[in-house]
Amino acid sequence: MTSLLHPHAQSDASDYKPNNCSRILQSNSESEATFEMEAMKPSTTENIKVIEVGEEGVFLTWEDLWVTVSNGKNGRKAILEDLTGHAKPGQLLAIMGPSGCGKSTLLDALAGRLASNTRQTGKILINGRRQALAYGTSAYVTEDDAILNTLTVGEAVYYSAQLQLPDSMSESEKKERADFTIREMGLQDAIDTRIGGWGSKGVSGGQKRRVSICIEILTHPRLLFLDEPTSGLDSAASYYVMSRIASLNQKDGIKRTIIASIHQPSYEIFQLFHNLCLLSSGKTVYFGPVSAANKFFSSNGFPCPTLQAPSDHFVKTINRDFDQDPEKGLSGGSTTEEAINILVQSYKSSDIFHRVQKEVVEIRKMDSDAMEKKNHAAFFTQCLILIKRSFVHMYREVGYYRLRMLIYGALALSLGTIFYDIGSGSESVQTRASLLVFVVTFLTFITVSGFPAFVEEMKVFERERLNGHYGVTAFIIGNTFSAIPFLLLMSIIPGAVVYYLVGLHQGHEHLLYFISVLFVSVLLVESLAMIVASVVPTFLMGIIYCSGILGVMMLDSGFYRLPKDIPKPFWRYPLHYISFHKYAYQGLFKNEFQGLSFPGNQSGEEILRNMFQVEMSYSKWVDVAILLGMVVVCRILFLVIIKSIEKAKPIVAAMNCPQAKFKFPKVARSNEID
Repeated sequence: MTSLLHPHAQSDASDYKPNNCSRILQSNSESEATFEMEAMKPSTTENIKVIEVGEEGVFLTWEDLWVTVSNGKNGRKAILEDLTGHAKPGQLLAIMGPSGCGKSTLLDALAGRLASNTRQTGKILINGRRQALAYGTSAYVTEDDAILNTLTVGEAVYYSAQLQLPDSMSESEKKERADFTIREMGLQDAIDTRIGGWGSKGVSGGQKRRVSICIEILTHPRLLFLDEPTSGLDSAASYYVMSRIASLNQKDGIKRTIIASIHQPSYEIFQLFHNLCLLSSGKTVYFGPVSAANKFFSSNGFPCPTLQAPSDHFVKTINRDFDQDPEKGLSGGSTTEEAINILVQSYKSSDIFHRVQKEVVEIRKMDSDAMEKKNHAAFFTQCLILIKRSFVHMYREVGYYRLRMLIYGALALSLGTIFYDIGSGSESVQTRASLLVFVVTFLTFITVSGFPAFVEEMKVFERERLNGHYGVTAFIIGNTFSAIPFLLLMSIIPGAVVYYLVGLHQGHEHLLYFISVLFVSVLLVESLAMIVASVVPTFLMGIIYCSGILGVMMLDSGFYRLPKDIPKPFWRYPLHYISFHKYAYQGLFKNEFQGLSFPGNQSGEEILRNMFQVEMSYSKWVDVAILLGMVVVCRILFLVIIKSIEKAKPIVAAMNCPQAKFKFPKVARSNEID
């Protein structure tokens, strides 16, 4: 691992030397001497200053970092307390500790991803400056692998390369970058295997995690955040993932600064790290070289037992969730709470803590330029790629459109046979109206069944959006145009079957209008689902909300209770006029009854006015235009909601942090590229 060390930091190489068995189990006198040597070694300011941001790497420091959340009437609860540390180029920093100790919170704070209800104080500096993390220079790999499960490994990485890399690179160069990244992570044998997910077999958990890493390192970032990269993986897969991450610097020569929160790594994985940040209940138990951690615990009366992994011993010692019997205590007779207090106080008074503070000060004195933001693909290119990728996903995902097409086809045959050749008698008037209402109602309701698949796509969008891959506008365009062919098929095939079997108003114009209303209605419901998905966290709640909204709109459409009988407050004004079912029903009624005559000298126009109270002051095509306008409004509203949420987060954070003395680092949002 010495090849991962920075060339200007060779004087500190022994500080980051990986552990081995003889080092862990060395005698007390030898360990104390070694610990003192490592803790007291001076760092050279000259070595730090010669590093330039654009060429060598990124230094990240944090001082006096506090993160708190509201604790109701009890004030605020501290999640992180007075943390100080640093991360350097060419090195791997492990953030460790028991569950709930603040690992992910610290990682999110450093990456600028804290929730808006938190309060953050302290100093977080990048290369000694208060500056935002720039797109392409930093990357964040989340714990959840949000990837479209219908894509192959190669497709997932290649589409991301086309989205993230600038247009100045040719298609062949982007393909070569994607292939090289796949080889870096050892995925060449799985390049044609689909990601897979629930109900479909695909790559393994370790391979999927490596695909997520591939997607985020396509831009060759110099600062990489990893949130629980081994979560859910077995020991072999965990080691393979982390060893690939550790070897990235050796393969492409980039001095990456890598920070990973990790729960309880195996001994082999623990050897891969250079520095260790050990937390317990938001407090720093130890921060320093991995090679000196075991000696620190030993010197305070908590030596690592023979044949036990140091990482297991560290976490076990400071895990207060399963506190020891006070009468038995730990090996030294102390309870877990006492052990944590001893270690925290010992660390704060140790030479190694003062050395960390000194290094943070030296890094802060660096004279460096601001981080350079890399370019994305052009907006038009992003739209084309998102259309293509979304189309492939929709085509392959059974639950998105193909299953609905099958259901629509079966429904069309059922309606066609039940209402076969209804004729033109007086009894057919109500039958025609009931058929038209049922077709629109069923098609819109069954559209909700595609909500779970859309939510999965939204998860991918949220991850890629947060990482700055593309903007909301590009996503809306891509999702809309990729869905149009499927929605047209879902409208044309069932619509034509029903229209001709039932014997509705003959004529190509009438058939075209019938299909147009079905198409726009389904497109409108999908637009409504986008709005719900942007504010509702789970697909189950989303289905409930969508169904409820559609039920209220259908009830207030003017068919089940005539428009003049609808109560005016709220139900008629404004709800009746914003219910899209009103315009779909009335448009289809006009299309069906205008120009027809029924027994008793009843014209279609008279039936529309007197029986159904249809507004006859405007054409049926105006109803379609209103529905299209609602589609546009819903898509724009989705964009506004996403943008508003993003704009509100820093405002809320500022309100929670009135005393903040620094600029929070954050990933450059892709609204800057919209």
